[in-house]
Amino acid sequence: MPEITRDESMDDLLSKIAEESGDFGPAAGDPEVQVGDHIRKFRETLGITVQQLADRTGFSAALISQIENRMVSPSLGTLVEIANAFDTSVSAFIGGKEERAFSIVRKEDRTTVSRVGLKEGGRSSYTYEALGAGKAGRKMEPFLVRLQPLLDRNVVRNSHEGEEFLFVLSGKVEVFLDKYSDVLSEGDCIYYNSTIPHHVHSAEEMEALILAVIYQGK
Repeated sequence: MPEITRDESMDDLLSKIAEESGDFGPAAGDPEVQVGDHIRKFRETLGITVQQLADRTGFSAALISQIENRMVSPSLGTLVEIANAFDTSVSAFIGGKEERAFSIVRKEDRTTVSRVGLKEGGRSSYTYEALGAGKAGRKMEPFLVRLQPLLDRNVVRNSHEGEEFLFVLSGKVEVFLDKYSDVLSEGDCIYYNSTIPHHVHSAEEMEALILAVIYQGK
C-alpha cells in the first residue's frame, strides 16, 4: 500500500477524484445543496481570499476554486477541514432549518449533497444526506452516505481533526485506515480517529449505504 502524505491527500485530491469517482446523482426528489456556493459566500463575507483559505486548510487554491465553482463535490473530510478553517460547523455550508434544542428531519426533508448542482463535467464520488439539520450547537454531524465502487485502487486518503463512526446499512464497504484495510458487511460498524488517513468505498459493483456520524474535534 503506498505511503500517504498530507500533501498527497490535499493537493492531489482534485485530480484523483476526477480519476476515481463515478458520475451519479441523488435519489429522485431529494433537494440538492450547492455547497460550493455556500462556501464562497461564507468566505467572501469574512473577507478571506481563495489563497488565504487554501493556506488555512492546506488544500491547493485550485481545489478551493473548483469546489466553489461547483466542478467537484467536496468529501465530508474536506468540508470538515474547511469548516475548521472558518471556525464553524459543516452544517454552515449545508444550510437547513432554524436551529433549536432538538431536530426532527422527515424523509422528504433531507437535503442531499452530491453533485450539488455541479456544472457539466463535474463529478462526485458519493452522495451524502444531512440528518442533523436544525439542531443548535451540535457536536456531531450525522449523514446517510451512498458509496460507489472504486475505479482506481491508488486511492487518496483524507485526514482531519475529529472522530468518525460508520454503520453499514446495506452492501459491503471497504475501509482504508493508513496501512490497514478491511471489508465491512451489512450490520458491521467502525469507529476511528479522523486523524488517521482514511478512505471508504463500496466493495462491490453496486452502491453501498452507510450511516456516518462525524465529530469535528471542536
